[in-house]
Amino acid sequence: MAKVELTPLRSWDDFFPGSERFAKPDFKDLARWNNRVISNLLYYQTNYLVLAVAVFLIVGFMNPLGMFTAVAVVTAVFLGSLWAGDNKAAINNFKKQNPTTFVIVVMGVTVFMTAITLPLVLILIHASCRLRNMKNKLENKMELAGLKRSPMGLLLEALDQQEENLLKIQNFFEPFNLKE
Repeated sequence: MAKVELTPLRSWDDFFPGSERFAKPDFKDLARWNNRVISNLLYYQTNYLVLAVAVFLIVGFMNPLGMFTAVAVVTAVFLGSLWAGDNKAAINNFKKQNPTTFVIVVMGVTVFMTAITLPLVLILIHASCRLRNMKNKLENKMELAGLKRSPMGLLLEALDQQEENLLKIQNFFEPFNLKE
């Protein structure tokens, strides 16, 4: 088995070449659309990582207090989720006694969630619309054959996103496809 390596950072011209290499995905052919997304996730994974970090940092610099508050709150919520489930009255009491603090906390979490979801939405849009090229297809075949391993490939494998599963999904949705 090949060792896991991060793919190289693709050039800006390759990552965002112009409108001729982008097309609206065919929503009626889910397997083809899913294949395009997976291929682009594998091929441009380093570019997507850089994009996600950049957007996260931009949102953080635009509202550093909100970002700091949100990171603290999300950490506290994660660590205190079991306690909060058993003590709903204490949380309601806090909201009533400290409404301003509660609103600031909620706004901070909103900033943090924006910093997380915005890169994911941008990545999904790019991966859905970016047409594949021959180099992209070749790299993906090497990944599927096990000659190359990448972090995104391992993640997609853990999420059970292989070609045979895509065919199962397409076959499941075929009866609902209303082609005229």
